[in-house]
Amino acid sequence: MPGNHRRRNLRLRGYNYAGEGAYFVTLVTQDRLCLFGDVVADDMQLNDAGFMVLQKWKDMASRFSQIDIDTFVVMPNHIHGIIVINNSMGAALSETNVSHVGAPLVGASAYVDSLETGNRATTRVAPTLGEIVGAFKSLTTVEYVRRVKTFAWPKFPGRLWQRNFYEHVIRNEESLSQVRQYILDNPAKWAIDRENPSLLMP
Repeated sequence: MPGNHRRRNLRLRGYNYAGEGAYFVTLVTQDRLCLFGDVVADDMQLNDAGFMVLQKWKDMASRFSQIDIDTFVVMPNHIHGIIVINNSMGAALSETNVSHVGAPLVGASAYVDSLETGNRATTRVAPTLGEIVGAFKSLTTVEYVRRVKTFAWPKFPGRLWQRNFYEHVIRNEESLSQVRQYILDNPAKWAIDRENPSLLMP
């Protein structure tokens, strides 16, 4: 269940994270600092940093042509989102067409474009989940640091995001529906969220 994912490395040994499929991803700020806004009356109110993070996440689909972005939420100190790595035809996951989402296709780490250069087909290797998340972390960190200098955003110690990230492989439509609902319900459950730093106070 998505609400019970543990704070440990959940990657499957030997699993091809460039394979076609959908992945539930969670990233948490370093030291669980609440930098992206506040939850008010069960609704997430983004500040400027939160809107920046939201936009950078949306931009990932343009940066990586092999992925689509599904349901996503920015919380005060973490994000939840669904990343879809597509097949060679670039079929996108949508609310009404998710029939191609099942057990991701192990070994589908590359595909061949229909365009040819001379007698050679151009091969583009699909990014791994780690590469996608790494790019997002880098882009948001660079932009956040720039805004610290130009707009006096709150500083963060050392790094913006925790070193690791957490993911859950979405293997079927039922799981996809559950994860989507978990993401949508996250703001309403902030008071009991394990990432809420107020829960750690004596």
